[in-house]
Amino acid sequence: MSTDRTAQFFTPAQVAELLSLEPDEVIRLVSDGALRGTRLGDPPRWRIERDSVREYVDDQNEMTRRHALWRQSNAASMPEVWGSHISI
Repeated sequence: MSTDRTAQFFTPAQVAELLSLEPDEVIRLVSDGALRGTRLGDPPRWRIERDSVREYVDDQNEMTRRHALWRQSNAASMPEVWGSHISI
């Protein structure tokens, strides 16, 4: 697929290819507010803002990073990892 780097809007199919999703899932993300989009033209067709796609990917990366840190901290806080045990 060839996407114009200066384009301000993507079609749902272009976003779907970039994010490895189905076009219907892209429309659902717009409906849910995760992506910003609007219907343009005659007949109206969905267009998704380029910056919105970038922000969505950045947000997904940040959530993945935080989840990985959370898992690491949970694993490190288990007593078995530190070799400590309670003796009475």
